[in-house]
Amino acid sequence: MTFRLWLPDVSCSRKVLEVPKIVRHLETKFPVNEKYKCRLYDMALTADKEVWMGGSNGEFKLFDLEGNLHGHRTVPVKSEGLYICMHNKHILFSDVADKAVKTFSSNDTVVTMFTTGDWKPYGITSSASGDLLLCLRKDDQSKVVRYSSTGTILQEIQYGSNYQPLYHVAWYIDENVNEDIVVSDYKKNAVIAVNGLGIFRYQYSGKHRDFGVRSITTDSIGHVFVADLKGNKIHMLDRDGRFLRYIIPDGGIEHPRAVCIISVGEMIVGESMTGIAKTIRFQEEQKDAVSPAT
Repeated sequence: MTFRLWLPDVSCSRKVLEVPKIVRHLETKFPVNEKYKCRLYDMALTADKEVWMGGSNGEFKLFDLEGNLHGHRTVPVKSEGLYICMHNKHILFSDVADKAVKTFSSNDTVVTMFTTGDWKPYGITSSASGDLLLCLRKDDQSKVVRYSSTGTILQEIQYGSNYQPLYHVAWYIDENVNEDIVVSDYKKNAVIAVNGLGIFRYQYSGKHRDFGVRSITTDSIGHVFVADLKGNKIHMLDRDGRFLRYIIPDGGIEHPRAVCIISVGEMIVGESMTGIAKTIRFQEEQKDAVSPAT
């Protein structure tokens, strides 16, 4: 789903704010999807700290963090949602109906990079190795597939060591800094992680019954952040899937669906139904070192 901003490993020494702060609101103005009542589906951060937003009716919008619009594209979509990521400085998206991964040419024409056979693509992310990781579904099956940028299948992950399916309805996906592949599963209502070889690592199912898993992202030291649409919060986990804390900012968030880390201790959260994206500071800002008196 996201471009990972590689950051210095300093966040572990920073205090997590007891009450995180909303520092900016961004109005995407996506129209509501009348069938699903959603406006915003996914986000992807560029290397220049701008954010592509994927909205209803096949709209893409590129904003800076101050809320200024820098790009707008529309594609025909025949199914719910837009699932997007940055790859080699280009925006990519899963076309569920066409069973394809697509991008835009220099003149904004939609270009098919590769197709996914009989499987429908959903969540998509770019890995540190330069490959693409996709959540694929067919009938009642789900799997994760690693592709080269030309569409060559490099790895398939579908079953655990007991030959039982790892996923029921794979949805959003990200790669952690330790090469774990982290997936949100709609039907299991859980986050499932495997290592780079596809071996099961952990499953996180929330702490309360109102958990509603949506997108996931990670930071440069391996924290996992899970958007909880029903609980109106972000879950913060360590790299082994252990719960650390909730992130609920002063003023709250409504139906969070998309989440990206934009700097150390700062994230942007997209609200599904309002279409508003909120920048949230959840850790103390770095204070400049003070030289001792001489």
